[in-house]
Amino acid sequence: MYQPPQFKGQAEQAVQLIRSHPFASLISIDEAGLPYVTHLPLHLEMRGEQMVLLGHVAKPNPHWRYLQARPQAVVTFLGPHAYMSPKVYPDLARVPTWNYLAVHCTVQATLIEEPAGKDALLKKLIGDHEPPYAEQWRGLGEEFAHKMLAGIVAFELQVTELQCKIKLNQHRREAYAAMRAVYAAGSPDEQALGQWMDRLGMAAADPE
Repeated sequence: MYQPPQFKGQAEQAVQLIRSHPFASLISIDEAGLPYVTHLPLHLEMRGEQMVLLGHVAKPNPHWRYLQARPQAVVTFLGPHAYMSPKVYPDLARVPTWNYLAVHCTVQATLIEEPAGKDALLKKLIGDHEPPYAEQWRGLGEEFAHKMLAGIVAFELQVTELQCKIKLNQHRREAYAAMRAVYAAGSPDEQALGQWMDRLGMAAADPE
């Protein structure tokens, strides 16, 4: 993605963003040579310094076949995003913009086809989103579990390249205070952007 240096995020910020916004777009190339996109939650696992994303698709979804044929793919995550009015600037010769946080990962896919491996992966996703459901899943019985596991194809996505973009108009110090005030009074996404401004040390102070 286009990434001016002032908006370049770090790996640890990408990890925070993925864990707080795990609903991803997985992008592969289909038989026609066109992008094929599946929207799905992914679990981030750190294996030392290596980032690995875990997920699954329904067996009728052809995406797993594309991963099998062409293991390299792209995964994107979109964090909080919102419109920003030019009224935050002290002068009128400005235009609107859109602020956002995003992570793009180039990945290498490996399919997980054994029931035990799929079950372990599902339990990690359950742990992310509804830990109490793990007991209910175990109580459904082995026959039911195997039937459900047979209906999905799971995979590991090893991250080979990472881009993190944090676009919060960092280069416009004169607008920091007004931006922060707008975001504090805004929607949940806007409030989240304000919290990221705080993390980045974009203090609501007069420009130097």
